Amino acid sequence: MEIRERVESLIKKKEMDVLKKEVNEVHVADLLNLMKELKREEQVIVFRLLNKDLAIEVFEKLDPNFQRELISAFAENEVIEIIENLDFDDRARLLDELPAKVAKRILNKFNKEEREMIADLLGYAPETAGRIMNPEYISLKKDLTVEEAMDSLRKNNISRDTAYTIYITDQERRLEGAISLRVLVMADKEKNIEDIMYDNPVSVNTYTDQEEVAKLLQQQDLAAVPVVDRENRLVGLVTFDDAMDVLEEETTEDILDKAGFSDLGQKESDRSQVLVSGSLLEVLKVRLPYLILTLIGGILAGTIIEGYEDSLEAITALAFFIPVIMDMGGNVGTQSSTIFARALVIGQINVKKFASHWLREIKIGITMGVLLGTLAGFIATVWQGNPMLGVVVGISLASTLTLATALGFLVPYMLVKLGFDQAAGSDPIITTAKDITGLLIYFFLASQLLGHML
Repeated sequence: MEIRERVESLIKKKEMDVLKKEVNEVHVADLLNLMKELKREEQVIVFRLLNKDLAIEVFEKLDPNFQRELISAFAENEVIEIIENLDFDDRARLLDELPAKVAKRILNKFNKEEREMIADLLGYAPETAGRIMNPEYISLKKDLTVEEAMDSLRKNNISRDTAYTIYITDQERRLEGAISLRVLVMADKEKNIEDIMYDNPVSVNTYTDQEEVAKLLQQQDLAAVPVVDRENRLVGLVTFDDAMDVLEEETTEDILDKAGFSDLGQKESDRSQVLVSGSLLEVLKVRLPYLILTLIGGILAGTIIEGYEDSLEAITALAFFIPVIMDMGGNVGTQSSTIFARALVIGQINVKKFASHWLREIKIGITMGVLLGTLAGFIATVWQGNPMLGVVVGISLASTLTLATALGFLVPYMLVKLGFDQAAGSDPIITTAKDITGLLIYFFLASQLLGHML
């Protein structure tokens, strides 16, 4: 929050030199959070002020949707500069997600060799090793001496992603062996590569499913795995960081698919995109219906209060606790719906076992309801000197909180099942249902337990 306010202040004052110095001293993780909180024009300003290496590191870690939004705000030459500094697999992924016309225009800016490498990656089937591999790697011939190999490496531009392992290939580029950079550096310079390499390294094919590749890297604790074509020719490698991204995506997809929510992640992403960046009409179409529902619910809640007007006139203290019951129920319902939505999307809720998750949340609601209801009832008793009023407030609050937690899980679950936007719809529906039922419970108990005072 402090960083964002500082950045916004400097932009407003047009103190760009100060802003440039300060944003380049911010940690990458904090910069990522900052970018998400800023307005579009502020994001562009901050990104343009970052040093080149820092800008590329931040861009690589941004969400793909965020990357596309940022790219659309840059001039073409700036886009080229960003993409040129990405690894080839990241370039291919980004270009694949951009509109076809934009991607083609950008692709034409690269030289022939780069265009062919990117086109090759895009030519592989989605979700395969070929699609996610980095076509840049280090290879040597086995008849070289260690000294000759080291001289060759010094002449190559070794990136962080290709420095883990050196692969040994024959004249036809077929994979024969591998050697770690550490072993090569420590070896006797007179030895041949053939004497210190290991044969038959673990490899995958270009058509191997990306999830299998990721699991292989994880299970065998590899930094990278070579990718070969059908003739066993080395064509690239998949690195550990790419594999971990795949595992996270695939795990979430598998869980959602088993529950019948295979396209939930994309749907949620698309809906979020509309709500954040869509036109006014698109946003209103999503949000307004639920708010109209809330408005109607509020009017119904008002009619309930009107129906008990005599009770309120007889016992004025009843009115003091209406905001407590309604606000507490709303806060608890929002908590539960947020917990459910987040856990569902990142795969921490097994939707096939929704009933068990729901019952657990209801138990939590009952526990919180009893504790907070007891506290509120005690306060009401001491404040108004009426123990029975304390009982009414306590039971009403406990019941409302229990109901709110139950609705907090049930409503977003039902909206997702029915294909509606749970992000926009959950809270208005929960609030409306909770307000109406909470007031009914409150006034019913008041009429039954405080009837002698009415």
